[in-house]
Parts: sequence; C-alpha cells; structure tokens
Amino acid sequence: MARRHRAALLRDIQMFEHAIASPSAEPGWRERVSNRLRSLRAAFAEHIVVTEGDDGLYAELLEHAPRLRHRVHKLIRDHAAIAVALAALQRRADQPGTRVDDLRRCGGDVLRALSRHRQRGADLVYDAYETDIGGET
Repeated sequence: MARRHRAALLRDIQMFEHAIASPSAEPGWRERVSNRLRSLRAAFAEHIVVTEGDDGLYAELLEHAPRLRHRVHKLIRDHAAIAVALAALQRRADQPGTRVDDLRRCGGDVLRALSRHRQRGADLVYDAYETDIGGET
C-alpha cells in the first residue's frame, strides 16, 4: 500500500513540476498550476496519513527498527514544514497579482523540499530493513 501511495505522490509531483515549467503565456497557465498544486496538496496529505497513522509506515518501521526514531521524527517535522509551504504556495498561485517568476521560484523550493524528503524516506526504509548480521532483532 505504501508503495502505491509513493507512486501516486510522485505522479502528482511530476504533474505539478510540468505545469509550473510550461510556458506561462499559454492560456489557462495559472489555473493549471493552481489545479495541479491542489492535487499535489491532496496527495501529500494522504502521504502524511499513510506514513504517520497508528498503522502507518513509520509505526511499522519503528517496531522493526526503533533505533531510527530520530530520523522518523525528522520526517514528521518535514511533513509539517512542507504542508505549510504547499499551502503558502497555493495562496500565491490563487492570487492573480503574483508574478510568474515568484511562483516558479517558490514552486521550485517546494519541489526541492519534496525531493529531499522522499530521498530521506527511501533511505530510512532501506536502513530499517537492510540485513545486518549481528544487528537488531
């Protein structure tokens, strides 16, 4: 289930990235960016539920590898920061006076934060389940 949600989140990230990078002179550019951003926010909210829930990925990881508690908490803090950044970007995207360059710069910042977060999450899963003779039982 987590793998399916990860793929769906990646799809929404890529769709937003494509929308914000497309020529801004195209009719409906701002509306497309705003709509893709809404979809991305919904996918990210679902990601938070899937990972942080009582039966979520992080609970499973901590059961298997409690040594990773600090890294899990870092990812949870990432969730809060990224959700705030996405909401702020949505407000900017929905405001007609916001300059295209500002949207692209802020959008790029959010995309980089998402990329770093996804990589840290992938590294965490790998570290939790990699076989280590003499390691944690």
